[in-house]
Amino acid sequence: MLKVEKRNGSIVDFENDKIEIAIGKAMKETEKGLDEALAAQIAEIISEEFKDLDVVHIEQIQDSVEVHLMKTRPDVARKYIIYREERTRLREQGWNMTDLQRDIYEKKYRYDYETFDEFLDRVSGDNGPIKKAIKDKKFMPAGRILAGRGLDKFGRKITLSNCYVMPKVEDSIEAIFNTAKYLARTYSYGGGCGLTLSKLRPKGAKVNNAANTTTGAVSFMDLFSLVTGLIGMKGRRGALMLNLDVSHPDIEEFINVKNDLSKINYANISVNIDNEFMEAVKNDTEYDLYFIVESTKEEIKRTIKARDLFRLIAKNNWSMAEPGILYTDKINSWHLMSEDPDFEFAGVNPCAEETLPAFGSCNLSSINLSEFVKNPFTKYARFEFEKFGELVRNGVKYLNEVLDENMKLHPLQQQREVSAELRQIGLGIMGVSDMFIKLGIRYGSSESMSLVHQIGRTMINEALRQSALLAKEDGPFPRYNADNILKSPFLLSNADEDVLELVTKYGLRNSQLLTIPPTGSISTLIGCSNGLEPIFQVSYTRKSESLHMEDTYYKVFTPIIKDYMDVNNIAKEEDLPDFIVTTSNLDYRERIEMQAVWQQYIDASISSTVNVPNEFTIDEVEDLYLYAWEMGLKGITIYRDGCARSAILITNKSKSKLDRIDELQQELRELAAEQLLEDPDTCPMCGGELIHSGGCSECKSCGYSPCSI
Repeated sequence: MLKVEKRNGSIVDFENDKIEIAIGKAMKETEKGLDEALAAQIAEIISEEFKDLDVVHIEQIQDSVEVHLMKTRPDVARKYIIYREERTRLREQGWNMTDLQRDIYEKKYRYDYETFDEFLDRVSGDNGPIKKAIKDKKFMPAGRILAGRGLDKFGRKITLSNCYVMPKVEDSIEAIFNTAKYLARTYSYGGGCGLTLSKLRPKGAKVNNAANTTTGAVSFMDLFSLVTGLIGMKGRRGALMLNLDVSHPDIEEFINVKNDLSKINYANISVNIDNEFMEAVKNDTEYDLYFIVESTKEEIKRTIKARDLFRLIAKNNWSMAEPGILYTDKINSWHLMSEDPDFEFAGVNPCAEETLPAFGSCNLSSINLSEFVKNPFTKYARFEFEKFGELVRNGVKYLNEVLDENMKLHPLQQQREVSAELRQIGLGIMGVSDMFIKLGIRYGSSESMSLVHQIGRTMINEALRQSALLAKEDGPFPRYNADNILKSPFLLSNADEDVLELVTKYGLRNSQLLTIPPTGSISTLIGCSNGLEPIFQVSYTRKSESLHMEDTYYKVFTPIIKDYMDVNNIAKEEDLPDFIVTTSNLDYRERIEMQAVWQQYIDASISSTVNVPNEFTIDEVEDLYLYAWEMGLKGITIYRDGCARSAILITNKSKSKLDRIDELQQELRELAAEQLLEDPDTCPMCGGELIHSGGCSECKSCGYSPCSI
């Protein structure tokens, strides 16, 4: 049988159909349109032309197609040549990219000087449907997969998992420094980490060494933060999440620790909050902080007003953007393993979308929902559920392939064992806000919520279906227990009858399926809105810390807005329709309600930041935290514009300190220049005498020089 050599050197079977499809695409671009008979005829001629060869190069086939089209349909030949040229450009250069997108692609994800087509082959693992989906911007693997897949053959030690969670730190010096070692090893392979400190005894508890009493759980945060900052990764800063139970006696110190801007610069912090505490807040009652030291049985107990502590959390978030909140009872009850008595979450990853057991990890990818809108920006716009469901199934298969490939690439043996036992994957979404704009639906409206219910239900059912079919072929994940899984409220609430039958019959290949990561870099790379977030602004400034080894600022115009304005011939932002909302004019409760709808269908968690304006009050922060709990969220972070800690995204209304310095310097130059024109011999700063020398001037009294401002 005739074989075809592809551009990357791989050998595949010759297929007439592929020639017919390529010719058909060119025909559709002409006035005469598609001629299926002619396309089939040319494909057959070419098949005969090369039948005596063992192998023919793809370029030879395409050259022959051009020759035969020139003889029969010159109009189609011209379109086919343009099609070939565009394909060549895509292979070599990739998508049309902005400077920022090009930086992300080249500095973070492209290996060496591989072509775009080679990049797609490497990242997709030669998975045809996924390669096409990536090229079409419908599907994007997470950063670790983009940056590291396939590089193990070059001897590179790079994990394909974005996220890891370490065991809860045990209450001993040995365990604390073993944890630091685990963190360092994991960072060196490119993974981010989550760490719970709740087992460490509180400040003042007795210890049997020279110190007599311990410095407390918080005192070790600097150690873990320092390790995170020391281990560098190309294109990615080390990432760490530190969390502490709200019942821990050191909780106030933990909440306040980042008020000092010089401390804990390489970690996010979150408070683990249970329903008991939230009920005490709601009812304005007391709450016990309690710890028992396992080795000495020393009991440490203190009673507080729940609202006072809740206020402290809200106040610090208002001023410092941290801590975030994790609602642990919801986390523990709403997933596939919730009824397994031997399963326990140890913490969350740095972005908080991955709730994981000790040494747990996850491979991530996201589907761009905006690319499933047919007839966008028109009254005929609709969401293509069938195509979306197909990509969900392909995405689950793809992530299982990555999971198997990654088994040998985890930094620690314990991580390899847990990955093999649980087979956790994290398929997510992005482009939610863009999808709504293409459909003409306002983010947060009842219509938008109804659509998300439909999409979420489709997503979890197709993911469950595919995982069950994989279990049919390869067996369920090793720790699968049918009695426990089939009692899961998450499964029973979301699985359609036919899907539940499949799970009952075959089990599941994966203990976790869906998550919603922030998708910051990958959504920027392909030009869609990130995660489930509303668009940040019509235009904004983005700060990058990792692309140029220093803070670099980019002005970015939101692509979906530009597309909408172009299609509808809108020249002014003020002429945009009311259904286009941003983080600055969206109702904040609707934002939380949107996350709550998604959470119903997501068995892991959701990385989420609610952006609020500078004038937002501490009382309002409290209200949002309470509402998030009432709505069943697993976690939430609130970022107030203009708070003490800088954000990655900066509105044009809230300029960076560097921008403001530049403005002030320019104002100073202009004022000084005006005064020097009037009196060139007098210092405009102090009124002293200016000495003119070497083409410039200098004040004898204060040292001012017009050349130095």
